[in-house]
Formats: sequence, structure tokens, C-alpha cells
Amino acid sequence: MDVNLDAPPTPSWLRTVLIGRHPRRTLVRIVVLVVVCVLVRTFILLPIRVVGISMMPTYKDGSIHVVNRLSYLFHKPQRGDVVAIRLLAGEHVMYLKRIVGLPGETVFFHRGQLYINGQPIEEPYVKLHSHWEYDEGKLGPDQYFVVGDNRDTWFFGHEKGRQTRDFIVGKVLL
Repeated sequence: MDVNLDAPPTPSWLRTVLIGRHPRRTLVRIVVLVVVCVLVRTFILLPIRVVGISMMPTYKDGSIHVVNRLSYLFHKPQRGDVVAIRLLAGEHVMYLKRIVGLPGETVFFHRGQLYINGQPIEEPYVKLHSHWEYDEGKLGPDQYFVVGDNRDTWFFGHEKGRQTRDFIVGKVLL
């Protein structure tokens, strides 16, 4: 193996930029950063890809968003929150839906209008209304009623309904 002794040495500024003045400290920082990123990805933030048109126009088919798993650690889900819902099929299969009914409320649709406890609810995020007729009835003490924003589809072809709190993974951030 030939070594070219005439080659200029690596400039010290380049070494400083690449690995820092203290290589051990740099290595420790890199390891800490990787561990923090893995922990945040595993336990706090969950990337989710939207598949389908049920949340259009708010969230488009194929778009990627982030779910905060800790969002409901200190407070309960609220009406209007967009949440990821885990299915019985496993952790990797989820729905992205909007909470419209809270525990103990009576939920029904008449001519596409959402009613909670007999009062019409304004939903500015719904752009396409339907003629849904549906009486969900009273929700249980730990149940939320979730539905997509695209209401221009046939009611029974739309994934919606009661979900218990333990199936709500978290709130969509982005």
C-alpha cells in the first residue's frame, strides 16, 4: 500500500467541523441524540399516512401527518379534535377521524346536519354535506362518536361510530 507523503494534511478546521474539538464528547452527543429520537418516535410522536377520502378536504389522500400520543394524558378529547383511532386489527391499522360526540351525549344526523342533545352543531370543517339520516342514540360514559369530514358519501359506506377512549391513540398535530 502506497502512502502519499506529499499530500497536504487535512485542514484542522475541517476536522473541527466534522467531529468537533473533542471527539468523545461528539460521540456522546450523537448517541444521546439518537436515543432521544428513538424514544420520541416510539412513545410520543407517530407518523400516519392518510389513505382514502373520508377526511377530505381537511386531510388529502396520501398525505402524512403526525399524531401526538401524549395529547390526552392530562385532559380528555374534545369535540372537533382530529384523532387517530386504533383498530382491533393491530397497532399499524388506524383511522383518522374527527370527534363530534362526547360521552353521555345524544348524537343524530338529520338531512346531513349533526345534532348533539337535540341542538344543531356548526361544523365549519365540513365542506360537502349529505342527506344523512341516522340516530346513534346516547353515548356511554367512555364513548366518543367519530366521523370523517367528507360527508358527501353514502352513510353506511362511511367508517364512523362509537369509539371508547382506549382506542384513541392521540391527536393529530400536523
